[in-house]
Amino acid sequence: MAETKAIGVIGGGQMGSGIAQIAAVGGIDVWLHDSDAQALSRARSSISGSLQRLVSKGHLSQEVGSDAMQRLRFTSSLEDFRSVDVIIEAIVESEDVKKKVFSQLDRIAKSSAILASNTSSISITRLASATKRPQQVIGMHFMNPVPTMKLVEIIRGADTSDGTFVAVKALAERLRKTVICSQDYPGFIINRILMPMINEAFFTLYTGVATKEDIDVGMKLGTNQPMGPLELADFIGLDVCLSIMKVLHAGLGDSKYAPCPLLVQYVDAGRLGKKRGIGVYTYHKVTEPRL
Repeated sequence: MAETKAIGVIGGGQMGSGIAQIAAVGGIDVWLHDSDAQALSRARSSISGSLQRLVSKGHLSQEVGSDAMQRLRFTSSLEDFRSVDVIIEAIVESEDVKKKVFSQLDRIAKSSAILASNTSSISITRLASATKRPQQVIGMHFMNPVPTMKLVEIIRGADTSDGTFVAVKALAERLRKTVICSQDYPGFIINRILMPMINEAFFTLYTGVATKEDIDVGMKLGTNQPMGPLELADFIGLDVCLSIMKVLHAGLGDSKYAPCPLLVQYVDAGRLGKKRGIGVYTYHKVTEPRL
């Protein structure tokens, strides 16, 4: 497959904006889609501000930063994706919602286009089943925050072709990411390991073993992690953590993956983490929800 010249990104939230930003910096023309006009406006401001900070810190030249903004187009219509080479979906972590989007994309995108999902846990094979091009569907899981995290986890579905894999791996490396490859099993690599640890941290808090502060400090200093598991859960979003635990529990059928009742309760109460101003911890600044 020829080098990727243009991509479409679906979802103007933190992940979608980050993916669009690094692609534009990488010299790729980008269409960023969201059905919510306000989300698109926030995405434009967020990307512009991020690029300006990188320029002010000397991480990007003014020319590269300005050129990146010129490569970005913001749209509320998926019809604008007709000519792009790769489409990366970065919306809510719901299989039903993603399948509907993939079915739409299959009808709109050119026949050679690759459809990628930034899902952190949902089966690529099942998402591909919503299309007539399963050989061109793949998982491309970026880490958050996208501009600074170096990893991309690539997941092949049951029918993903070698050509699709090679093209997406080349795209990720062009974006200066390190690539790891996972088979299409629940949680893939990262969340298969990470989410049970976060869930166990909730159980440790739930059963009164220790305070949230001592759990996080213990894991940071005792295992050399930059962020404790409860703080990390707040950063990711407790609703996202719960969704992934449900995927693991349903997909692997082992009780060890059952979500902690405290995690469920926090999500039921709307305590979704940093994006809502309250989760395990309380935050002064309420940020926009992650899409």
